Amino acid sequence: MIQELPVRTGQREEILDVTDLVQRAVSASGHLAGIVYCFVPHTTAGITINENADPDVKRDILYKLGKEIPREDGYRHAEGNSDAHIKASLLGFSQQVFFENKRLVLGQWQGIQFCEFDGPRNRRLLVKVVALA
Repeated sequence: MIQELPVRTGQREEILDVTDLVQRAVSASGHLAGIVYCFVPHTTAGITINENADPDVKRDILYKLGKEIPREDGYRHAEGNSDAHIKASLLGFSQQVFFENKRLVLGQWQGIQFCEFDGPRNRRLLVKVVALA
């Protein structure tokens, strides 16, 4: 079963740690070990795995993306959010994480990060927890 987890963003661009949301889905699945698939069904938001300890990492990612892909740059897309589409495409729309003993297997400083580039919005994160034999 695919679970739909709501994600509310509060700014045009921000990175939200959704590790706990995904961990709760894994814990509730009843599976001891497996893989969890995370998918963002939006064209102007993405998902990545990166450091979750120092908030400056998130700020640095947004800063560099903004510098390389500015909001206004002669884009032809009429909605005015071409930069958001490009940023989301670069980060990607899915991640997969193993879990053992009902716990996500991530590095010491890693977290699952939902990346908003055209907010604020009510978003969805789709999660599929699969047991491994």
